[in-house]
Amino acid sequence: MSDIKFQVHDMDIPEEPLALSVLTGFLGSGKTTLLKQLLQHPEMDETAVIVNEFGEIGLDHLLVESSQEDIVLMNSGCLCCTVRGDLVETIRKLYKKRLIKEVPAFKRLVIETTGLADPAPILQTLMTDPFLSERFRLDGVITTVDAVNGNSTLDNHPESVKQVAVADRLLITKTDMTEGKRDPDLLHRIKTLNPAAMIQEVSFGNVEPAVLFNAGLYNPETKSLDVQKWLKAEAFEETSHGHDHSHSHSHSHSHSHGHGHDTNHHHDVNRHDDKIHAFCLIHDRPIDWDQMNSWVDMLITLYGNNILRIKGILNIEGDQNPVVIHGVQHVFHPPVMLEGWPDEDHRSKLVFIVRDLKRDMFDETFRAFIKESADLH
Repeated sequence: MSDIKFQVHDMDIPEEPLALSVLTGFLGSGKTTLLKQLLQHPEMDETAVIVNEFGEIGLDHLLVESSQEDIVLMNSGCLCCTVRGDLVETIRKLYKKRLIKEVPAFKRLVIETTGLADPAPILQTLMTDPFLSERFRLDGVITTVDAVNGNSTLDNHPESVKQVAVADRLLITKTDMTEGKRDPDLLHRIKTLNPAAMIQEVSFGNVEPAVLFNAGLYNPETKSLDVQKWLKAEAFEETSHGHDHSHSHSHSHSHSHGHGHDTNHHHDVNRHDDKIHAFCLIHDRPIDWDQMNSWVDMLITLYGNNILRIKGILNIEGDQNPVVIHGVQHVFHPPVMLEGWPDEDHRSKLVFIVRDLKRDMFDETFRAFIKESADLH
């Protein structure tokens, strides 16, 4: 027993959950080049990256300090790990190696998905797996979009549209290959699909790690929950077409490629984009928690697969402090109560990114479940 006690005492147990970011993007969108550059960056010194294959990112050409069968430590201090079988099991094993100091004490984990992957299952696993949900916190989804072929990819592959729609950070890659012939429609298009995501143009795969991270609810600098930065409800207000002062702000995306731009594309009119809608519902009065739960349960039961992401801050009847919710399709993270409101605005705000659903349905059902006299207009 004394040996076991010594081992537990000697473990490097993190004081708080480790940040986890998901790097996604369609095939050929520049994830490999991006990772290759990131792995050499000194600011990645306390980061672990899980990739599918070492060979894909050409580790032979990087500065490798030490190597095991499926783990490589870079001179930058960045740890690179390949998926062995199940992704969840790979994450668990890597975390346990960190605990017993077989690998450096990384503070952040980046998971690269395959080019065809939907990031939702990874996010849902993080929310529901007891081991992972206690030890990791979702920092954000980073999506790469090819500056050269991005429009064509979005036209032909609905998976890529979803990757853009659920992102917290959007990287327009390969801008070095556009030869000054930047597609004027691509930037507008991804802004329309995802009004709240921060967009960064990337040349030769070079991007500062600080640009990619700290997109989640938790702010490591202030050691607090920064709901305004995470929710970005104002982005949906800024992009809403109307200029009235209604309580529901939306940006529906059934648009054509024109937008006043002279483009040279010969593709169909946003046949995938027009399925995606991003909008924000704002409610002035405190909400009954049971009624709110009933409404969300109804949405999940009937439309779960098409509700790509929900973020919200809620003013709950009987509670002085707000509650934060976050859902990905039919899976919700346990609600988090904040220590206080971030500002004087105590309205409930719900941000939705949905597919093949109209905002009107959310307005009408919300009114029906939240039996208030105040309209959402």
